[in-house]
Amino acid sequence: MYNTAGITKKINNDWEYVVKAKRSLEGRFMAELLIKNGYVYDPLNKIDGEKLDIAIKDGKVVEASKLSKKAQIIDASGMVVMPGGVDIHTHIAGAKVNTGRILRPEDHRKDVVPKAPGLRSGTGYSVPTTFVTGYRYAQMGYTTAFEPAMPPLKARHTHEELNDIPIVDKACFPLFGNNWFVFDYIVNREPEKLVAFIAWLLRATKGFAVKIVNPGGDENWGWGKNVNSLDDPVTYFEISPRQIIEGLAWANEKLGLPHTIHVHGNNLGHPGNYEITLETFDTMKKINAATGRKNVMHFTHCQFNAYAGDSWQNFASGAEPIIEYINKHDHISIDVGQVIFGDTTTMTADGPWEYALQGINNQKWTNADVELETSSGVVPYEFRRKNPVNAVQWAIGLELLLGIKDPWKVCATTDHPNGGPFFKYPTFFSWLMSKAARKEMLEKVHSTASQRSKLPDFDREYSFGELAIVTRATTAKLLGLKNKGHLGVGADGDVAIYNFDPVKMNASADYKKLEKALGSAAYTVKDGVVVVKDGKVVASPLGKTIWVDVRLPKDQESSILEDLKYRFTYQYSISLRNYPVQMEYLPNSMAITLGESN
Repeated sequence: MYNTAGITKKINNDWEYVVKAKRSLEGRFMAELLIKNGYVYDPLNKIDGEKLDIAIKDGKVVEASKLSKKAQIIDASGMVVMPGGVDIHTHIAGAKVNTGRILRPEDHRKDVVPKAPGLRSGTGYSVPTTFVTGYRYAQMGYTTAFEPAMPPLKARHTHEELNDIPIVDKACFPLFGNNWFVFDYIVNREPEKLVAFIAWLLRATKGFAVKIVNPGGDENWGWGKNVNSLDDPVTYFEISPRQIIEGLAWANEKLGLPHTIHVHGNNLGHPGNYEITLETFDTMKKINAATGRKNVMHFTHCQFNAYAGDSWQNFASGAEPIIEYINKHDHISIDVGQVIFGDTTTMTADGPWEYALQGINNQKWTNADVELETSSGVVPYEFRRKNPVNAVQWAIGLELLLGIKDPWKVCATTDHPNGGPFFKYPTFFSWLMSKAARKEMLEKVHSTASQRSKLPDFDREYSFGELAIVTRATTAKLLGLKNKGHLGVGADGDVAIYNFDPVKMNASADYKKLEKALGSAAYTVKDGVVVVKDGKVVASPLGKTIWVDVRLPKDQESSILEDLKYRFTYQYSISLRNYPVQMEYLPNSMAITLGESN
């Protein structure tokens, strides 16, 4: 028998420095801050470039009248003021991220970050170390980031890494799309048990949302197979990808989780996959009709699932039919997974795709199978300007963002690091805001980008308000985070201030200055504390870990107890009692509680 009390004591000792960091941060909440005269872009509150003051007290936005005369003042005259950035999909922590670090020493050698006063050293580029991850997000004005693919069995390790990432608030999405419990409850038509299992697993892993990757394909990968359609069978289970998606979507809405199901579609990366993407969108119509939520699926890194053609020789953009679908329907949201040219590291729970990719580029490769839950793979990759396929991939992400009329349906991501490192966001955003910047890049890339996509036809240029929507307001709204992505009273005191005057300067013409400003915030404020000044990190507090605490009636919870005991006794490598993540792993916890306490 394990000495549980002894284990808990050891965990407390291990995380003593984290708890001290939390207390230090709480002490700083007493500071008052007034940001004056900035051009504020706060779409959730319908503020579009008005010159306003933002007041923060005890870590929250308040009315300016609530501040005392001792409040610290930041003069943001001639600067852009936005809520702190919220990244809905970025691979920053967990087993496969750490595997990517181990696999690629050459990735680190070219990007060494020396130690600075009050800060940690580290390495960066496509798979930065934990502290560098937090610093670089903060330097861009981002204050919240979501790790979107956590094997439940690896949850403890994921939380250890999340705790090591400073400044930003974060959360993680457990993987459900190839879980044996999920398969059995859907096949056996036991929806209430599926609901209970999702609630239990979210609590056990301290997770935030239901993530689905290549539903059915990862399980087939254990037998050297994949799935190629929504109705292909999963080996040894009488179930299909369509049933998995529909079953998990129904359960997600039954629980009323803050975020919809978060879906990495089948056939990712393959020519012609836009057709299965559209078919996947259509599967959600019945869920949309049966529930109260308008949007019932978030389809992630859609660029990688928006390909036309039937081979690499005639590979082309399939963005247009996806754009048309999303413009006509409200039940789907996406993030784009924009390609950034250069070296990166691909990593995903989609094991079959990573195997296919290493066969394409002949790079080193790792693959893993996580017991009853998922698979994964890691492969280095270089997106090249003069590669005809890569050029079209680059164009597709921009097509999606420029073609979807309503920016409240789309989020700007690179699927870090799969499309490219997150700290390349400023370059990405300059392409959105400047046709001249896009034209310059189109002249440098392979001609297929112009010939096999509609990107050259787009004249649209994002405004600062629209940029704030796709990087802050939409992401926070889709995640159900009421205190994020805006600067209204009660919001978290997370603010980004950029040294770019939107009245005197033109984002389209001055795109190089825009890129510099977005990459090096004049100020980043986290919970009312200035953490970045003039592009340099000046404070490194501990951010919060956000998770969903779903509480069900005891009789519903007990309905899955025997199933849990059986699988953990006979099929898992660890015991049931050692599976859940203890609260000691979340020293700065922010739980979103659903349901009533038992």
